[in-house]
Amino acid sequence: MFALDPRLQKDTLVIGDFHLCRLLLMNDAQYPWFILVPRRNEVSELFQLSDEDQQQLWRESTFLAETLKDTFRADKMNVASLGNVVSQLHMHVIVRRRDDVSWPAPVWGRHPAQPYSDEQVAAICTKLRLVLTDDFRFCEG
Repeated sequence: MFALDPRLQKDTLVIGDFHLCRLLLMNDAQYPWFILVPRRNEVSELFQLSDEDQQQLWRESTFLAETLKDTFRADKMNVASLGNVVSQLHMHVIVRRRDDVSWPAPVWGRHPAQPYSDEQVAAICTKLRLVLTDDFRFCEG
């Protein structure tokens, strides 16, 4: 049974699932900031995934970054896997714009998070429903 790290549970909203990864939205309305978490227990490093899962993670992160770039009109996409605070393997996929509050610096620790309103989350999900393929399952509720 897949278990999400408690810190990710606290800081994010669940959007749904790709074939391998759970898609989360960081609860910070300053940036369209998404996180992909492979649904594999006790994996903290990319190399701990099977070759097939490594390729699937690459496909999902690439597809997501390209889709978000177009959907949210990004000036730059930041894609990273760090894991210094949360060891569970996860990939940040962050839409960056020249007018965001942290540009051009990294988003980590720059400004306190501004939680999304229910209406903002609904608007993001509406956008995503238009662009995510049949290979994605939205979380209902």
